[in-house]
Amino acid sequence: DANPFASLVFYWEPLNRQVRIEGSVKRLPEEESEQYFHSRPKSSQIGAVVSRQSTVIPDREYLRKKNAELEERYRETTVPKPAYWGGYILQPDVVEFWQGQTNRLHDRIVFRRLRG
Repeated sequence: DANPFASLVFYWEPLNRQVRIEGSVKRLPEEESEQYFHSRPKSSQIGAVVSRQSTVIPDREYLRKKNAELEERYRETTVPKPAYWGGYILQPDVVEFWQGQTNRLHDRIVFRRLRG
């Protein structure tokens, strides 16, 4: 939330092509995050609870045990969305399509949002 700007890059090496998108980001409203979380497969919901991103864990066995524990706990009930879990939406300001060429004279087409 401290930096409201981001870039996304999709690179397809076999095609030598790339799409880059830049813009402002904002956190999704809680109700949208909740709805999306529960639209995912239950195993993915449990995985999100088990493996909090960027958190150090002792080892892979910890993940396996915690996953099995939560699969049992939530077998017949809804998995609660963790408070730390949510999404962001990017409002594009720049979209660039890039195609590499063997002579390094690459093709680039850039679209910029006009403000005003």
